Amino acid sequence: MADEPNLLGEYVRARRELVTPEQAGIPVYGVRRVPGLRREEVAMLAGISADYYLRLEQGRDRNPSTQVLEAIARVLRLDGTATAHLLRLGADGPRRQRARPQRRRETVPPSITKLLTTLPLPAMVEGRYFDVLAANPLATALSPRFTAGANRLRSLFLDPAEQALHPQWENSGGGIVAAFREAVGTDTDDPRFIELVGELSLASPLFSRLWARHDVQSCEAAPKYLDHPQVGPLHLNRERLSIDGAPGRTLVVYHPDPGTDAADKLALLASSIRTPAPLAADGNVGENSGHRRHVLFKEAAG
Repeated sequence: MADEPNLLGEYVRARRELVTPEQAGIPVYGVRRVPGLRREEVAMLAGISADYYLRLEQGRDRNPSTQVLEAIARVLRLDGTATAHLLRLGADGPRRQRARPQRRRETVPPSITKLLTTLPLPAMVEGRYFDVLAANPLATALSPRFTAGANRLRSLFLDPAEQALHPQWENSGGGIVAAFREAVGTDTDDPRFIELVGELSLASPLFSRLWARHDVQSCEAAPKYLDHPQVGPLHLNRERLSIDGAPGRTLVVYHPDPGTDAADKLALLASSIRTPAPLAADGNVGENSGHRRHVLFKEAAG
C-alpha cells in the first residue's frame, strides 16, 4: 500500500493549507509555523479525532464514510464540484489490484466530424486530457494551436504565441488546470496523464504551482477575450458540449454576440478562408487581392 498514490491525502492536505484560521473562525495567537489550518483544527471542526484525520492524510485509512468526507469538505470550504471530487477520491479505494492501463486512443465520432465541417463558427473537439482531436478551418484560423494533435494545456503554458493570443493567460491558467483535474478525477495512472503532467510540471513553474493547489472546477461556458494577430481584439463566448457516446470528449464552440464588432471580425476571418486569393496568370497570388486582404485585416484590427 505504501507504493499506491495517496490521492485523498494529497488533496485534503493541499486544500487544508489554503484555508486560513480566520476563514474557519479560529482565533490566532502568536506566530503560526504552518500555512492554513493545522490537522487537529480540521479534525476538531469536522467532529472527528485528530488521529483518524492524520491517518486519512497519510493514506493509512482509505475508506472514510461519506459523512466524514462531507464534514471535511465543509471545513475546507469546498464548493459542490470540489466536494464531488473529494467524494470520488474517497470512494476510489485501494488500487493495488489494478493492472496498469494502456494508452487510450480517443477518436471523434464520424457524425461530429461532419458537423465540424458545416459549423460557421470556430469549433473543435477536445479529449479528456484537453488534446485537440479535430478542428474546423475557422478554429485553426482563430489559433494555429486549435488543430488536431495539439494539446490545450501544453499550448497555453509552453507556447509564447498562444500566450500572446490570450493576454490574460496567467490569470486563466488556474481555471484550465482546475478543469483538467476535475476531468481526470481519480484516473491518474493513465499513461497520457502521467506524461502530460510530468512534462508541464518540469517545463512550466506556473503550471507546477497551480497543480500543487489541487483546485477543482467544472469546465463550463465562459466569455473569452483574444488578441488576434490579424483582426485584433475579439470578445467571444465559449461553449463546451458533451458528445453522446464519446465519454470525455467535448465539442468546443466559440461564438460572438450578434451585432458586435467581434461578429464582424469573425466573419472577416471566415471570408479569408472561404475565398482564397485568385491566382495571377503566372500562377502566383494576385497582388491586388493580397493588398485588399491586408487592408481589410488592418481596418478590422484598428
